[in-house]
Amino acid sequence: MTDYGIFGPRSVTWRVMGEPILLVGGFRALLMQGLHPRAMRGVLQNSALMDPHEAWSRFVRTTEFVRVRTYGTHEEVERACRWVRKIHAGLTAYDPDTGETYRLDEPAALRWVHVGEVDSYLSVARRAGVRLTDAEADAFVAEWRRAAEVVGLPADEVPGSVAELRDYIEAERPHLRFVPEASHPLRMSLNAPLPLLLTPLKPVMPALTLLAFATLPRWARRLYGLPATPVGDLWATATLRTLHTGIGLVPGHVLHSPAARRARRLMAA
Repeated sequence: MTDYGIFGPRSVTWRVMGEPILLVGGFRALLMQGLHPRAMRGVLQNSALMDPHEAWSRFVRTTEFVRVRTYGTHEEVERACRWVRKIHAGLTAYDPDTGETYRLDEPAALRWVHVGEVDSYLSVARRAGVRLTDAEADAFVAEWRRAAEVVGLPADEVPGSVAELRDYIEAERPHLRFVPEASHPLRMSLNAPLPLLLTPLKPVMPALTLLAFATLPRWARRLYGLPATPVGDLWATATLRTLHTGIGLVPGHVLHSPAARRARRLMAA
């Protein structure tokens, strides 16, 4: 019997996560994570994410983890998640607001990271024109409870529907802000050098970053000190739909060409 991992080919997750436009969702998820002070400080104090020379490598590792967790076998998922749990359990960060030292695997921060990820993938997919009924959107959120479990969160402690997802985010909003010590390293990381094979993508990276910011809710853009207007919402949705449609028009032999395969291997390295 084939081991399809924690989701499988009949899941909404496999259908949604297979869309190339979800790369924007990955960037958006990191931006949502950055609005949780303790989650962000945990990254700032323990990782190379904000080092412009290491930012892309860390993003690639994170992308590979998401790929394995989504499409890997049960053994591959458990091995990857065991490694992540071990790292988080051994790291701490300091919260200058409370004077506390806390572990990176504290449930509140992990829950926000999980929700930011689910919300970002689902929001970008639907706005880009990926066809999902309301029931399928609810199923997507519910399926991701399995992803929460493998990183150490009880399934019943994360949202299981779109309504629960929205309620959770709304309840968290009073506690969210962008910590000032992250401003400079974030600006540096946005201009991170790319691997040689992906250097041709460098001209589009600022536009991709701008698009990721524009897909955030208006309140989140304001926390980053950015304009937040209905016009920006319309631009983001129109751009996502255009990109999604354009990618769909690319012939299959191009997407699966030797050059494309080499690029994917590099990103998985």
